[in-house]
Amino acid sequence: MNKPQYLTEAGKAKVLEELADLRGPQRNEIAARLKSAIEMGDLSENADYHAAKEAQGFLEGRILELETLLYNAEIVDENAFSSDEVSIGSTVTVQEAGEDEETYLIVGAQEANTRERKISYESPMGASLIGKKVGETALVSLPNGGSLEIKIIAIA
Repeated sequence: MNKPQYLTEAGKAKVLEELADLRGPQRNEIAARLKSAIEMGDLSENADYHAAKEAQGFLEGRILELETLLYNAEIVDENAFSSDEVSIGSTVTVQEAGEDEETYLIVGAQEANTRERKISYESPMGASLIGKKVGETALVSLPNGGSLEIKIIAIA
């Protein structure tokens, strides 16, 4: 059985927005490229046609991927959880000894984006934080075999 795919409401909205763009403007743009390439004639040696068909394949694959994600996703209501312990949808502030505090949003793997400070509950840091409470420490396993100890400062 597959692992559940979790999305926050914001993540679901972002997927729906991308899907609308793919189904509308991007699909229309590829259709126009295909029409133009077909009008040029001989398709066997028409690089524009082959490039547009390849782009169409990628587009349709991405649409199917997003539709499947939405169909199977469990939407996490961030307001439904207690802020007593870290869970998917929690915003958690942590601190490594001697370092500045850092704040992360715990999300499903599909939403993870380190630039936006969204970490997956499946990542080493996310997994070590799940279930922890304010004041507790989490031991994060690092890829080099070492570990990092972080203290939970706040959970929202």
